[in-house]
Amino acid sequence: MASVGLPWEWYSESGWGIGTRFLATAGAVTAAGDTAFISTFVPGVALGSKDGRISLEVGGGIALLSDYKFGSQNMGGPFQFVWDIGLRSAVYRGIGVGYWFQHISDAFIYGGDSRGYDLHMIELSYRY
Repeated sequence: MASVGLPWEWYSESGWGIGTRFLATAGAVTAAGDTAFISTFVPGVALGSKDGRISLEVGGGIALLSDYKFGSQNMGGPFQFVWDIGLRSAVYRGIGVGYWFQHISDAFIYGGDSRGYDLHMIELSYRY
């Protein structure tokens, strides 16, 4: 996972406000004995402190799957939509922790028979 701040931001003199970010991931999804490569591309906004000590992040974007059938579950097709929300906090120097909820589905673009799935992720990060 890589999270990069984008140049559009609005912070008050107190250091609190809103910024923009781009989140990209690459990994594997395994279910029902099948494994597929997945990559996501999710722009979003981050509400919190300018120094990144704490933030609430929300985004929406796309995912690409190398295979979209897992046992009897059919995701519909390789192109999926992604919605996420996360809470991040710095713990010590550059080390941080976070929690992410991510929903991935095709939003019925492949028909009504397809399914989506939800991910709950714990994050351990380092900022440099």
